[in-house]
Amino acid sequence: MKNQAYRMTMLYDFYGDMLTDRQKEFYDLYYNEDLSLSEIAENYGISRQGVRDVIVRAEATLTELEDKTGIIKRFHRMQEQFAAMDTTVDALLKRNEAEHQDNTLEELCLQLKNTLSELRQE
Repeated sequence: MKNQAYRMTMLYDFYGDMLTDRQKEFYDLYYNEDLSLSEIAENYGISRQGVRDVIVRAEATLTELEDKTGIIKRFHRMQEQFAAMDTTVDALLKRNEAEHQDNTLEELCLQLKNTLSELRQE
């Protein structure tokens, strides 16, 4: 269940702007605010099934967008690649410290680490 909730949150974070205002609101209340379908229905004066239909349509829209674009999949792949590059730079720094003490190499490695950090923020 946690994995499904995480997936739904990621879909919303990446594609939420593509939903209608009502879909956004119900989706946010259900997944982020952890309100039940009944609570949302009561607050909006509609049936529980009506709320469920809106959320199911929103999920379908978000899933379809990810299936077509693969942006989240690419995002995760890039995060893994950044981590691998960071590990490699750390190894270079460690080896330089142990064997070479080359200030230029250390400076270049630190620049790479800063660039990786900036890329992760974007």
